[in-house]
Amino acid sequence: GLYNMSACRRMLYLVKHRSLLTHVRRNLTTWSPVGAAFNARPHRKLDLFQKNVGLFGVPELSCPAGFQVATEKALKNTEHLVEKAYSSSPGVQTVQCFDQLSDELCKVADLADFIKVAHPDPAFREAAEKTCIEIGTVVEKLNTNVELCKSLKNLLDNPDIVAQLDPDTRRVADLFMFDFEISGIHLDDTLRKEAVALHVKLLDLNNEFLVRSHMPNRIARSAIPEHLHLHFATEGSFIQIGGLHADSPNDLVREIAYRIYLYPNAELMGCLEELLKCRYKLATLVGYESYGHRALKGTMAKTPETVMSFLQLLTDKLSDRYNIEPSLYSPYLSLGSCMEGLNNLFSQLYGVSLMSEQPRAGEVWSEDVRKLAVVHETEGLLGYIYCDFFHRQDKPHQDCHFTIRGGRQCQETGQYQLPVVVLMLSLPHPTKGAPTLLTPGMMENLFHEMGHAMHSMLGRTRYQHVTGTRCATDFAEVPSILMEYFATDYRVISQFARHYETGQPLPESMVARLCESKKVCGAADTQLQIFYAVLDQIYHSKPQNRSTTEILKDMQQKFYGLPYTPNTAWQLRFSHLIGYGAKYYSYLMSRAVASMVWKQCFIEDPLNREMGERYRREMLAHGGAKEPMLMVEGMSNLFATNTDRISCLPTNICKAPFCANSLRFRHSSYPGFLPDYGVVSPLASCHI
Repeated sequence: GLYNMSACRRMLYLVKHRSLLTHVRRNLTTWSPVGAAFNARPHRKLDLFQKNVGLFGVPELSCPAGFQVATEKALKNTEHLVEKAYSSSPGVQTVQCFDQLSDELCKVADLADFIKVAHPDPAFREAAEKTCIEIGTVVEKLNTNVELCKSLKNLLDNPDIVAQLDPDTRRVADLFMFDFEISGIHLDDTLRKEAVALHVKLLDLNNEFLVRSHMPNRIARSAIPEHLHLHFATEGSFIQIGGLHADSPNDLVREIAYRIYLYPNAELMGCLEELLKCRYKLATLVGYESYGHRALKGTMAKTPETVMSFLQLLTDKLSDRYNIEPSLYSPYLSLGSCMEGLNNLFSQLYGVSLMSEQPRAGEVWSEDVRKLAVVHETEGLLGYIYCDFFHRQDKPHQDCHFTIRGGRQCQETGQYQLPVVVLMLSLPHPTKGAPTLLTPGMMENLFHEMGHAMHSMLGRTRYQHVTGTRCATDFAEVPSILMEYFATDYRVISQFARHYETGQPLPESMVARLCESKKVCGAADTQLQIFYAVLDQIYHSKPQNRSTTEILKDMQQKFYGLPYTPNTAWQLRFSHLIGYGAKYYSYLMSRAVASMVWKQCFIEDPLNREMGERYRREMLAHGGAKEPMLMVEGMSNLFATNTDRISCLPTNICKAPFCANSLRFRHSSYPGFLPDYGVVSPLASCHI
């Protein structure tokens, strides 16, 4: 539940963390506790008698075998809740029971979803992957369980009972029914079994494509000029290339990486083609024209036609670019100062503080993970953010937000279940001489991901099925993209950007240059995003009877302009096809909406508390419990019709301040993994 943190309690907290105020190196700057926590190396006391509390404080997860125990426990509770749903008389308790059922499965599956990609120990990763598949299979069966569906149908078919439901309960009931419908509940037994089999097959194909799409390619050392070997990882007589090396200043290094990393792999190509075929088959089986039509129902865009017209309009409006030198900015953007900036911003907008907490033994998967408590000045503790910010071997190269546990009002205890999330970045470690220094692009990414985290923290939904980022995919990116606007406004930056050695503030002229470059330098990257989004739409439309590479070649020519490089298959590295299948346009759509909210609500005064409260009340608080367009309209009185919305999007996007660096880092440099994978993990979008 919520509690108030009294002034006395807060004082104790600051006293406890005072040791963190000593800063890295002799320094003219003093950081607040949260700034110091991120600018210094973590000091963990070794206590041999401390009990291992398990990952995220889940006692079973103190060892890999615990995943099986946690899975069995969740499945046992699930059986009990399914029985309860069968037997309860129709009413609000039916929806509460469904949400509890969903929560029971998601708490284990979402956590496993994160651990399978982020844990340094392969035994943990493997155990978590088994859990994902086991629970995923149960979810697909529940999504086609006729008896379970009937208990919800009895509720929704009774107008007297429906009339008594509050709006949130009604919407959540409709969303659960929607999950049943897109899973094929209306089919006869044989076809329904076929739908489940396709779902389960897709779980395997998705997993195979995800894992293999970011595996390195190898080439004999002798095939590459010797003086370039040092740029790549070596393995015996082979050189391993695990990325595009897009940031390398050496043309030849970039070309070698591009040609080898993107060289087609026949097995992976077969996996992608089978995956797209299965998705189409499933969509048509449950009554949709294509997988795109099925995926877009319930989003802001609604149909593939709307998405394509939006992307075409956007293409027609793009212009030139120029760039800035990121390394000049880095000394002013230490990780600690950026975290301090976020803390100040949240404090001014929402009355919320980020407080550094010492994790208990076994609670985190790597010793450089920091734990933050998010505390509201009157409401008390809102939830926890685990910050897994630093690069380590075998950690995916992407920035993302994972929901570990969703917030919900627990009927069983009367308490509020606090949300828990992880933010994952891949930043350089601090050195003896300096804290971690960020480029403007990295700083923007940090603000972006923190936007997702605050969406999760500030939501106070009754049901976890619609908590925080569990909303329409093309709305989920709005709060995070809006944060990028704060990250490039001098009134916000001037509060925290100061030189880590001298304490000098970042000159206003440098911020102005950064913003100017953003107004135009985004165009080429936006065009690239349009190409990706179009490709995603075409792959998920009706079968084309040509290879995925031929489609790519054709779309690249129409929507990107740069010629296709022979013997490459970029689509095999486009792992966003898994979590964002037919919804990759969401980034662009969300950017347009965020641009409008910024201009209507924050551009005059980005630190206005009244507007911050309104933004929380109208948009962040509801998660997915309210229709996205109603939230946007409530916030900024925008959009009369769908046509108006589409016609005004491109102009807003073109002028939106965003940076080539940040987009390239989040998308095209590392197409090996999902940014915000947790937002759209398979379970988050189709709990049961």
